[in-house]
Amino acid sequence: MMFALLYGLGLRVGEVSRLERKDLDFDRNLLIIRQTKFSKDRLVPFGPKIAQYLQEYLKHHEEYYGEWKLDSPVFTFRGGRPVHPGTISQTFHCLVSQLDLEIPPGVSPPRLHDLRHSFAVGALLRWYRTGIQPAQRLFHLSTFLGHVDPSSTAIYLTITEDILKEANQRFEQFITLSIKENQSHD
Repeated sequence: MMFALLYGLGLRVGEVSRLERKDLDFDRNLLIIRQTKFSKDRLVPFGPKIAQYLQEYLKHHEEYYGEWKLDSPVFTFRGGRPVHPGTISQTFHCLVSQLDLEIPPGVSPPRLHDLRHSFAVGALLRWYRTGIQPAQRLFHLSTFLGHVDPSSTAIYLTITEDILKEANQRFEQFITLSIKENQSHD
């Protein structure tokens, strides 16, 4: 569940580690992220799939540990202390090593923080595929990720082959339209 939140919502590992039961608002499908980077709070909306996964996780956890208290950490091994971010990272690296991923020479293995990068790149790709102008939505993504400005978010936006393909298709449409408009003015 921790990795689903890191990838599915682009959260920081410390944000996932510090989540308490009171931070899960299923009436509005929101996570309340408290005292994150730069001592800010923010609301992170989630969809029905994440809601379902979280509710199933909470139910299973309650069956094992008993009824939740509002200040109980969402992720804990002993029912009292939150899982340390370093433990989450070590678990991720252990799991990745068991996946038998083919890592090309000169490329480093996946890091936990790459899940946050993947979320941002996925958002950009979805915008391209649905016709949204990325430049108009970058501020929204920055706010969602808890960044102070879009330049901080731009670091996360690795250009992938799929994004290049989508951007190229948009450029070709733009050029085709521009040529047609110029021909009609001649």
